[in-house]
Amino acid sequence: MNFYDNVGKLAIGSRLRQLTEKITEDATQIYQLYNIDMNPKWFPVFYVLSQGASRTITAIAKEIGHSHPSVSRIISEMAEKGLVKEKKDKTDGRRNMVSLSSKGEEITEKIEAQYADVNSAIEAIADNTRHDLWKAIEEWEFLLEQKSLLRRVQEQKKERESRKVEIVAFNPSYQQAFKALNVEWISTYFRMEEADYKALDNPQGYILDNGGHILVALYEDTPVGVCALIKMNDPEYDYELAKMAVSPAAQGKSIGWLLGNAVLDKARSLGAKNVYLESNTILKPAINLYHKLGFERVIGHSSPYERCNIQMVRVL
Repeated sequence: MNFYDNVGKLAIGSRLRQLTEKITEDATQIYQLYNIDMNPKWFPVFYVLSQGASRTITAIAKEIGHSHPSVSRIISEMAEKGLVKEKKDKTDGRRNMVSLSSKGEEITEKIEAQYADVNSAIEAIADNTRHDLWKAIEEWEFLLEQKSLLRRVQEQKKERESRKVEIVAFNPSYQQAFKALNVEWISTYFRMEEADYKALDNPQGYILDNGGHILVALYEDTPVGVCALIKMNDPEYDYELAKMAVSPAAQGKSIGWLLGNAVLDKARSLGAKNVYLESNTILKPAINLYHKLGFERVIGHSSPYERCNIQMVRVL
């Protein structure tokens, strides 16, 4: 059974590495065929230097898309073979300029025939394929430059795990989690205040009995996030989004986003025209979440919390 047919795209790195190794092995023998003493991995550096002007290692690395340490190692290896030379930059003595040695220049003349034959061989392969590998590589490089494979996998992981999150209404069995999750984040950044204890010690009397609601995020049946929608006695604002907390162990699963949207949907179902909140700008992920949810900064009323330095509202 063909391993790659069985595993599929999961093994893309292994398959590309195998293809690279096969081509590199052939390249080594091709250099020998033309009596050129060259390591295939040196080629990008050699080719750049063969264009004439001397360059710094930094400039070479930038041009070929390699790291500075990688190019530095290649230059050292080529220098041992006598293919390159280094000298101080006349305008900046702190920089070394790299160029081909006379031995390297000789290879530049000898290698032209190899270039022509290799190019013809590759074009012949391309003529017998249905897909243009070169263009496909360019497309993949462009897309991965915009967003790495790691980032894309992280997003898929987050989306998959977020589908396991269930948002449910508060009941007394969640009171301990409601308090613990909030105490955890408040104590990490600030200090618990009187208004915190009022809401967290008696959510039934302080929030629910006054027309508010509390939503709980469950991940595999465990409470990992909470958020309250508090009815406000205010002519300007209808409800307040408050006491949102997510367990650090459950972050990265879009729980804050899911809770925020669920609270806004709840407010709409209650006929609210807007939702107000108070926060602190030190909580950058939270502020970014609120902006993403559509909240905008306002100058609100006096806050019962010392830690409050930003007030926001979401018009529904």
